[in-house]
Amino acid sequence: FLFLSSAAGQNAELLKIESSISPRRLSRGEGGKVVLKLGIQPGIRLSSQPSLTIEFTPIPELVFPKDFFTASDLGVEVLEEGNERYLNLKAPLELPFTVSPDAKPGSHILEGKVKYFARSQKEGWCYKSNSKFSVSFSTRQSVFRKKQPAASRSGRS
Repeated sequence: FLFLSSAAGQNAELLKIESSISPRRLSRGEGGKVVLKLGIQPGIRLSSQPSLTIEFTPIPELVFPKDFFTASDLGVEVLEEGNERYLNLKAPLELPFTVSPDAKPGSHILEGKVKYFARSQKEGWCYKSNSKFSVSFSTRQSVFRKKQPAASRSGRS
């Protein structure tokens, strides 16, 4: 395999990222998830090692349980064909977060990047790269309160 350190802009077309946040409008203290759909060119595969990594630029409105997520953290299936192990990226990736209790109401943008190692068996090359993404969301002034079971609210047990 030929290892490429630069592919003259090729990385922009190797990995396509569709990003969204669910739900799009959030209250302080509410949980949500970033959803990433990753698409790759035909004939290209993302290697399972070194692992795909997802990082976010820190913003005060969202709290993530980790500084970064790997494919294994997210339960991405590893497929094997011959002596090649690669990631099955058919299912969207879901990354959990909580809205900070101190989040300011309004519109915000979350930015991040996916670091990956792409391979082409047919063309005989490997390429380490990253692709950036961003997604907008909004926060409300209100604070999220968990709903209590009906028996607890009425005072019966």
